[in-house]
Amino acid sequence: MQELTLLQPDDWHVHLRDEDALAMTVPAAAHSFGRSIVMPNLVPPITKLDQARSYYNRIMEHRPAGSDWQPLMVLYLTDMTTPEDIREAKDSGLIFGCKYYPAGATTNSDSGVTNLHGLGDVFAAMQEVGLVLQLHGEVTDSAVDIFDREAVFIERYLGAIAEQFPQLKIILEHVTTEQGINFVRNSSANVAATITPQHLLYNRNDMLVGGMRPHLFCLPILKRDHHQRALIDAATSGDKKFFLGTDSAPHARHAKEAECCSAGCFSHHAPLELYAEVFEQEDAMQHLEAFASLNGPEFYQLPPNTKKVTLQQQEWNLPATINYGSDELVPLAAGQLVRWRCVPAGV
Repeated sequence: MQELTLLQPDDWHVHLRDEDALAMTVPAAAHSFGRSIVMPNLVPPITKLDQARSYYNRIMEHRPAGSDWQPLMVLYLTDMTTPEDIREAKDSGLIFGCKYYPAGATTNSDSGVTNLHGLGDVFAAMQEVGLVLQLHGEVTDSAVDIFDREAVFIERYLGAIAEQFPQLKIILEHVTTEQGINFVRNSSANVAATITPQHLLYNRNDMLVGGMRPHLFCLPILKRDHHQRALIDAATSGDKKFFLGTDSAPHARHAKEAECCSAGCFSHHAPLELYAEVFEQEDAMQHLEAFASLNGPEFYQLPPNTKKVTLQQQEWNLPATINYGSDELVPLAAGQLVRWRCVPAGV
């Protein structure tokens, strides 16, 4: 196969950051995608509808001329979120989901939920109005090993949430474990998962053997190779419960190469190219369109995009660094050779 044309994909999980960062992150998102679910973990977080509207307007100021890319906004759940907030968000037509972060789990999550059991009324309202619950599915109990946080979250919480709210649409964001894959597969059609390129391409050996590679550090953290294998099998299977969510998260180089390394991988320099590497290795290019372009819209009950993109087989080296305002960042797979190149969306 020398060329593959597919319906324009969407990214169902991205961090655009704010202010000066938008000048780089928004055009990067618009290059390959038709829509992007925009994470709300700013400082302060996007917890209210008026904050989401203001953030949406700031994002749109940087959308490239002629582009019809759309940011899909999300509210950040806190202990103070109310059912009225949920109903107002749904009625606005601007909000497409609500994000659960356990307090302290990842970048800018200090305002996250401290008592998951206290959100029952909120989840009931989300189920009623049809807003998607987007879960950062980890516990932050200090007694739980960092590599076990997702599995423990599933055991302690996720099964009970799905059982108590059977009509609530739930996404296990950036799933990283065999337990997560199995839970999603064995749950109802209302439970799905996004999968990142970094968790498909790498495992914890890639990050740790021979010395720490900070630009592979992300949360949830990379896991063992058998978990990576489970993710690859799920992503490339054609199963509509799994779809593209890059979790692309820019950090300046100095923040990644610091003693306290920032968590996140930037992949919007070549997102489809990186996913294509995995699908080609698995002889599953015929399933890439479903994963990238069809499964997510179906879950969110949105129409697929009508424009198309083309992946052409041509070898090229990914950039070693990317300008990030007055700084630079090191993107995922920096400097590595890839076999596919994406032609921007056309009619």
